[in-house]
Amino acid sequence: MEYNIYCDESCHLEFDKSNCMVLGAVECPKSKVHAIAAHLRTIKEKHHLSSKYELKWTKVSPAKIAYYKEIINYFSANPDLSFRALIADKTHLNHQNFLQTHDDWYYKMYYLLLRALVLPEDTYRIYLDIKDTNGGQKVLKLKEVLNHSLYKFYDETVLDVKQIRSHESELLQLSDFLIGAICYANRHLTTSACKLELCQDLETETLTSLSSSTPLSNTKFNVFIWNSRC
Repeated sequence: MEYNIYCDESCHLEFDKSNCMVLGAVECPKSKVHAIAAHLRTIKEKHHLSSKYELKWTKVSPAKIAYYKEIINYFSANPDLSFRALIADKTHLNHQNFLQTHDDWYYKMYYLLLRALVLPEDTYRIYLDIKDTNGGQKVLKLKEVLNHSLYKFYDETVLDVKQIRSHESELLQLSDFLIGAICYANRHLTTSACKLELCQDLETETLTSLSSSTPLSNTKFNVFIWNSRC
């Protein structure tokens, strides 16, 4: 089967005053993408939002909480949608010891996020939110490394890795929303009662803690905590 994977990140900069970075990936069969995107737009319109309204964690507000709750319910109930997050502790990074830049480390974390998702018997197209204008060569290298890790040297499993903008994809927006909730929980923020409620709803719907690693067998909602001291 061919799958699409939509990836985004939160707090990925080296000096952004956040103790953790979260990468996340929403996965679904390619054949279901159009129908899922259409349904996500229908949910927006149901809550009196434009179909072009961009689902983002930073836009969460009490006035739209019913909309965000329905998004969580839809994700939880849809068997064609799954999600994996990587939470990386940034407080003890020492790039010099590993002869790497922060950008190198960032793409290594993306490899750890995605390697658990790609299986040699299926094929994948991976879409990353555009981080900067210099990411083109990095994503090509990511594609190469993922295929080589599966002993697929002719792009037989990961068919494509490309950068897109969030407004181009409803599923990339869903990834942003889920990542935002996980990042909010792991930064132990309490500035918004609405966001705290949505974090609790997400834990309840997925039966998963947003701040604990899960077994790889948890394929619907998978969380991996990476620690530089491990």
